[in-house]
Amino acid sequence: MHIVCEPPTLYLGTPVVLISTVNEDGTYNLAPMSSAFWLGWRCILGLATLSKTPQNMIRTGQCVLNLPSENMVSAVNRLAQTTGTDPVPAGKVARGYRYEKQKFEISGLTPVKSQTVAAPRVKECPVQLEAVVEHVKDLAENDEKVRGRSKIFEVRIQRVHVAEEMLMDGHTDRIDPDKWRPLIMSFVRFYGLTPNQVHESTLGQVPEALYRSPDVDRARLVVAAVAD
Repeated sequence: MHIVCEPPTLYLGTPVVLISTVNEDGTYNLAPMSSAFWLGWRCILGLATLSKTPQNMIRTGQCVLNLPSENMVSAVNRLAQTTGTDPVPAGKVARGYRYEKQKFEISGLTPVKSQTVAAPRVKECPVQLEAVVEHVKDLAENDEKVRGRSKIFEVRIQRVHVAEEMLMDGHTDRIDPDKWRPLIMSFVRFYGLTPNQVHESTLGQVPEALYRSPDVDRARLVVAAVAD
């Protein structure tokens, strides 16, 4: 039996991402979010316009997407209800947010230098994706009641850092999903994944190399240019 209902949100479950960016004064901002999905080496992000992270991304054109594992939930929670925007936007005041500039310090996480962008990586995160902004647009731009509240970012990944223990045995470029335990947010609550896949996947029989994005080759050129 199904019924028609109107949930306040439709956060049905996505990985938590810690986005690191650079502030105007050269300090670092770090913000948790979960409105993200990946297509090849591109990622789509949904962010509130008045937050510090999208402001930094628009200004610098860069960020790092750091994916925490489920055992990092305490660090993520320490960042909750904090914002790098001063004064705190009214909408966030109503939800109990406070201004906090020292995001890495209060989270207990460690910034480490990236290879292709100025924003730092989070040392403790098993997956760290250096990215550049390709496109930005307003969410619901055809609706004057909500236009301008949120922005959709398309970012292109140009460097992937993965904890070595997450790799498939005998491979240097394939992540073993049985070894990756991402922190998941579903309806504003934290969850992890079950230890094993629930069933074999038909699409999983397709050679992974056939999904390879042309952005991988483009990323290699960026890294080579930085090395020179």
